[in-house]
Amino acid sequence: MSLTQEIIRKKRDKEELEANEIAEFVRGVVDGSVTDSQVAAFAMAVYFNDMSLDECVALTLAQRDSGQVLNWQAFDLPGPVIDKHSTGGVGDLTSLLLGPMVAACGGFVPMISGRGLGHTGGTLDKLASIPDYNVTPDTSLFQRIVREVGVAIIGQTAQLAPADRRIYAIRDVTATVESVAMITASILSKKLAASLGALTMDIKVGSGAFMPTYEESLRLARSIVDVGNGAGLKTAAVLTDMNQPLAACAGNALEIRCAIDYLTQPTRRPRRLHDVTLALATQMLMSGGLADDQAQARSKLESALDSGAAAERFAMMISALGGPRDLLDAPERHLGRAPVVLPVAAREAGFVTHINCRALGLAVVSLGGGRHRPEDLIDYQVGLTDCVELGQYVEKGEPLALIHARDRQAAEQAVSELRPTFALDASAAAIPATVYGLVE
Repeated sequence: MSLTQEIIRKKRDKEELEANEIAEFVRGVVDGSVTDSQVAAFAMAVYFNDMSLDECVALTLAQRDSGQVLNWQAFDLPGPVIDKHSTGGVGDLTSLLLGPMVAACGGFVPMISGRGLGHTGGTLDKLASIPDYNVTPDTSLFQRIVREVGVAIIGQTAQLAPADRRIYAIRDVTATVESVAMITASILSKKLAASLGALTMDIKVGSGAFMPTYEESLRLARSIVDVGNGAGLKTAAVLTDMNQPLAACAGNALEIRCAIDYLTQPTRRPRRLHDVTLALATQMLMSGGLADDQAQARSKLESALDSGAAAERFAMMISALGGPRDLLDAPERHLGRAPVVLPVAAREAGFVTHINCRALGLAVVSLGGGRHRPEDLIDYQVGLTDCVELGQYVEKGEPLALIHARDRQAAEQAVSELRPTFALDASAAAIPATVYGLVE
């Protein structure tokens, strides 16, 4: 048995840790024999000195094994267990769409999602805006719904990867969140605990992305793919754009409305949102062996949408987890509206050449749609809609976005914060690609 401080010293001095040393450290994180200060010191050593592929695989597996690992054998699933995870963005509601779409195509999607982090919205917060939706069912109910519906989207339970939960909480307050190795282990340990057959990662690029540059986003994608496959999980990553909101809205209940429109009305599918959703869902079907090529996968997914099968799966999931059975038929009855709506009027005419996407996300947080502290309550109805897109021409006085706020003061404050977020010019600028590429 190694002393905890000796494990930290080795990492501090850029020596490679053995798998048994990493496993020992993680066990101490769970049983409490490793202190918060030791976790912080270890995280800082990893932040500065990184980890080798073997070390990162060992950390991922140790965090997976720190708690319950789901077993699907007893459920005799007639299709693959597959999932998707995103590094987060603004107006990114693809999980709400592709989960039901993939389920309608024969996949089983046990999606364990997170709450909003910083400027990025969280799938769990969006679902929590639905009255009575149970985001933390027990494991047996979660697995049964996946078996019966094909998809269930919930939060991380206390039993899954508890070491990661403690390590992340300490990283969050010690300026070590941005470690690629520890981000990789954090994401993959939870996915491995769900016993997936294949994982598709959505790695965001741009002003609203978690990683600051394209190169850093690519590095994270490569790390997750290499470690995932090294840990025995078939993993691929799609690099997608976050230089502007993916949907024209941001905010929890507002994004649920957008998801319902997307699933039920073919004419209400925003182009960029549709392109990214299809790119990710296509990769999921191919990774799970449900399609031979992209053309076949896209055909199946479009059919699931157009036939209403995907919308039906979404409605079944909401109902199975305690939400209203008529949510798709009567969203206004259940989701509510913020009482104040105010436009961000353009002060000049021109083409939209730049959007500070991060600032849009932070504006939603300031309105009450996100958290400054973990214990903060969320106002589910506030947010943004009708956000303009890059390359769009706007006349003077036309809205760049609509603010949905609890009161007039908050709305006016958001308007003043958001007006500089949009840059307009007499000439149009190049528009970034929506999907940059695939890392396998």
